[in-house]
Amino acid sequence: MKCRGAIFDMDGLLFDTEQVYQDTWHEIAAERSMILGEGFLEAISGTSGSRMCQVIENYYHVPDGTDIMKECLERVRKKLEFHVPVKKGVFEILSAFEKAGLRMAVASSAPFEQIRANLRTAGLESHFDILVSGSEVAHGKPAPDIFQCAAGRLGFLPEECFVFEDSENGIRAGHAAGCVTVMIPDLMAPSPEIVPYCSHIFLDLLQASKQLGV
Repeated sequence: MKCRGAIFDMDGLLFDTEQVYQDTWHEIAAERSMILGEGFLEAISGTSGSRMCQVIENYYHVPDGTDIMKECLERVRKKLEFHVPVKKGVFEILSAFEKAGLRMAVASSAPFEQIRANLRTAGLESHFDILVSGSEVAHGKPAPDIFQCAAGRLGFLPEECFVFEDSENGIRAGHAAGCVTVMIPDLMAPSPEIVPYCSHIFLDLLQASKQLGV
């Protein structure tokens, strides 16, 4: 079945912002005289809501991760107010998909206002038909909810949509939704465990735009 829609994650995929989040998580930990344990990057990437809180509780050793989550999101928001670095190939793939007639969405674990602010700052908002935040669905990634929601709002079945992700949690969510999963690794190379869940793996969005042939 030919893809008629494309759903993009945001942090680490459209924007080179995942490192900003990681730096901020570690900054908060250092202020508490803590070092985040091995596995934190993989565990936290792509999460939101209760899932993110659970990861925070496990690694920061607190009974409730809500305050730390809010603090990180607020610090990142301030850091990105004036400049959002765009990843290689973003403009090319959005242009190619628009010419091919694909409808496009952003489906991100980030708060809705952060999604909109980043897109506006980078001059990309007009390219997308819909925006979906993790706060709008019952279960965050790696559950399929956000991509099922995005596909439905685009007016397509999940299997008619590409899902572009940099995180393994995101790829698992896209695969569970039934979408065509495209992994563009960011801070971590894909593990052997995640490879079977990927329909495609590319170095960057520029390579993806050239090889998908929509």
